Amino acid sequence: MSFFIQLVVSGFALGMVYALIAIGFVIILKCSQAFNIAQGQFVMIGGYLGFTFLVTFHLPVWASILAAIAVAIVMGLLIERLTLRPLVGKPVLAIIMMTIALGAILDGLATLIWGGEYKTYHGVLPTLSLSIGGISVPSETLIGVIVAIVVVAILMIIFRYTKSGLAMMATAEDEQVVQSAGIRVTTVYALSWVIACVTGVISGILLGGVSGVMIPMSEIGLKAFAVVLLGGIDSIGGAIVAGIILGVLENVAAGYLDPLLSGGGVAHVFPFIVMIIVLIFRPHGLFGLRRIERI
Repeated sequence: MSFFIQLVVSGFALGMVYALIAIGFVIILKCSQAFNIAQGQFVMIGGYLGFTFLVTFHLPVWASILAAIAVAIVMGLLIERLTLRPLVGKPVLAIIMMTIALGAILDGLATLIWGGEYKTYHGVLPTLSLSIGGISVPSETLIGVIVAIVVVAILMIIFRYTKSGLAMMATAEDEQVVQSAGIRVTTVYALSWVIACVTGVISGILLGGVSGVMIPMSEIGLKAFAVVLLGGIDSIGGAIVAGIILGVLENVAAGYLDPLLSGGGVAHVFPFIVMIIVLIFRPHGLFGLRRIERI
């Protein structure tokens, strides 16, 4: 029983990071009605930034996180202004193709800057320990849970109680009404891309502290895609719940199913199995709005 609880606790920590990545997905989707395929690359860049600031520059953790957030803000503003703003009013497919190209460019930049090599910064983060009975939470995992919960709470406060957050929610519902109210939609788009970059970078730092970072780390964006579909593509709260569910299920599968199979690897494909099931039986997700269109 203690082994199962240990898997659930670790899965909860992983799920909170998934939820953080998925929120970036949902924000872009609600504002532009397009999937940001490059969200996984934001996570990978965050991992490399964590290595750079923590190991190369030997900055304190708080300074490293602030520096990474600053880089993410600049990156989000540049991406929106140079690549996405010229596509305003264009078909959604054009935006999706642009994010695919953007992901390839970020992969190339990461290879150019960091050599595409495996980097790790285990033991650099502060040492925290939590033990309850026979259940122990590793330091990096505990820090990941704390940071993810704090960031998610801050984002929820922004969306519900600030003018910028309310403008983003209104833009997601009806862009023309927002424009008639005097709100600049381009500013809302820029803010949404900044949030997507910041959530991705912070998630990358947290994951890099646990498992290290390399170019294939960007594939985690596909797992976040499964989280978005499970929670509902237009639900931020659904992304949080679905992230926790998938994180726990993936970790439990890794603990019980992988050792029984010679090749293992069930945990890595588990989110995609869930994604297929959701698409077949509940395509609008757990908390998404059911839409009926007349043909």
